[in-house]
Amino acid sequence: MLIEVGASLLSATFGAGITYIWIKNSSSKKFNYIELEAKARAKAIENESERMLQDAKANIKESELSLEKEFQLRIQEVEKRNRDLILEQKDLQREQNRIKKLQYKLDDKSHILDELEKKKHIQIDKLIRKIEQTASMTEDEAKRQILEQVETKSQSEIASIVRKYEHKAKEEGEKKANYILAQATTRYAGEFAGERLINLVTLPSDDHKGRIIGKEGRNIKALEMLLGVDIVIDETPGVILVSSFNLYRRAIATRVIELLVEDGRIHPGRIEEIHEKVEKEFEQKIYEEGENILIDLGLFPMHEELIKLLGRMKYRASYGQNALAHTLEVARLASVMAAEMGGDEKLALRAGLLHDIGKALTQDFGGSHVDIGAQLCRKYNEHPTVINAIYAHHGHEEPDSVESAAVCAADTLSAARPGARREVLESFTKRVTEIEEIATSKDGVQKAYAINAGRELRITVDAGKIGDNEAAMLSKEIAKDIEERVQYPGEIKVSVIRESRSVNYAR
Repeated sequence: MLIEVGASLLSATFGAGITYIWIKNSSSKKFNYIELEAKARAKAIENESERMLQDAKANIKESELSLEKEFQLRIQEVEKRNRDLILEQKDLQREQNRIKKLQYKLDDKSHILDELEKKKHIQIDKLIRKIEQTASMTEDEAKRQILEQVETKSQSEIASIVRKYEHKAKEEGEKKANYILAQATTRYAGEFAGERLINLVTLPSDDHKGRIIGKEGRNIKALEMLLGVDIVIDETPGVILVSSFNLYRRAIATRVIELLVEDGRIHPGRIEEIHEKVEKEFEQKIYEEGENILIDLGLFPMHEELIKLLGRMKYRASYGQNALAHTLEVARLASVMAAEMGGDEKLALRAGLLHDIGKALTQDFGGSHVDIGAQLCRKYNEHPTVINAIYAHHGHEEPDSVESAAVCAADTLSAARPGARREVLESFTKRVTEIEEIATSKDGVQKAYAINAGRELRITVDAGKIGDNEAAMLSKEIAKDIEERVQYPGEIKVSVIRESRSVNYAR
């Protein structure tokens, strides 16, 4: 038993020793392999580094050569520029010397001219004394007579020259203006505007008239007081009239009455409730209206108060022309004109849109819509060109840009086109009479007629007193007087007619 155990231990020890020797030899071979591989890699890295170093040295050398070459070229350029400067300085010096010589000659000639001028005055004085003795006329009297003759002759010549150049300028200006206006008007087609002073409210039956009037007229009095309009109930079946110059109040009043009729409950308390509701609806509606306009025109951003006022202009009219429709028409026309003249069409569009913004508040606060509009635009930091266009379109300032001028022209075009506006008969008659009186007050005018709805003044003059050239000057003078003394939309054409008639009778 002990022998077997000892044999087993001996066998195990021998096996372990053999295994140790095999592992040691195997590890030694593996280490040698790894060492050889590491040395090979180190050699490769060393070779690569050496190659990169050589490449870097070559690049540096090439860069140095390139910089050296560029440096030499720069030196040559500087030397050439210095040579040119030296030559220019020499030329300048020669020119200065030449100018000095000419100055000396000029001073000499000036001295000679002064001497000649003195001699001339002496000779003139001698001649004047001789003329006075011969003509028995003093120097002042002679001057006055000569000046009168020269003035008479010069007036005719000046009138002829003015007429010639005015005609030439007018032809050239008309060609350019007609082209721009044609481009603008053909690209924009506006509707003929017309606003009434009353709204009709249709009723389901005539019984509703009594309910609107109310007991002892309480309902109609409450409506008129709260809404700020006149409500006319007459014998016309099925309708009542809502009358007011303020379109905004009239629109609210019409909507309130329509809702009251639909609801059926008509009494002062219900009227106030419906009115408050409708006012809120209209505030939201006018903001959305202004917002939609800006979206269509692409003019965001804009202050929300200006957006509300834009929407409110839908309920404002001037001479029967809707203010919002007029504003949009001016904005689009101004944009096209500015583009044709090389201006900023977006800025012209914005200026045209805001040029009458003050009209949205004039019915509530009074005052000039020009001043109100300019103050609003300053308050909300609008472009200076927009503010200038507001002042310029009514002549408060001169246009300072193409965009402002385009707004002024577009405003005139929109207001003056046929059918755009309506006037009260009394103011129209007064204006026509006034321009005829301006014409007939001039010397030599025989008759004057305002035709074409007051847009043309036709004048007949005495051919014996006024010549062709004087007729041109007269038309200019009358046109200027009309501009200064008469308020009118658009423009007035002044035509002076001169003719000679010979009349004989056969007896």
